[in-house]
Amino acid sequence: MKLSLCTPALYRVKRGQTVCEIARAFSLPPALLSSHNRLTEEVREGQLLSLPPREGHLYTVCGGESKTLLCGSEEGFGRKNGTARLYVGQTVIL
Repeated sequence: MKLSLCTPALYRVKRGQTVCEIARAFSLPPALLSSHNRLTEEVREGQLLSLPPREGHLYTVCGGESKTLLCGSEEGFGRKNGTARLYVGQTVIL
């Protein structure tokens, strides 16, 4: 028997929550959650967010790493993480 975790497809924002807090709760990079929902500002209470499917492992970027090293290509990095930016300390999906 294989056991797997189920992630909901939608999430309603609670009072005081931020994109970063919600992303952390669902093991997602904040940039991916923002781009998936086309957010241009911080979320507000009651807002309904679509949670993107997460395929890969969460990783914190260290110095000297590149998009190609982390995801095989710059395009692959952008597709998986919803951003073209890469910086030390960033949480990304590999």
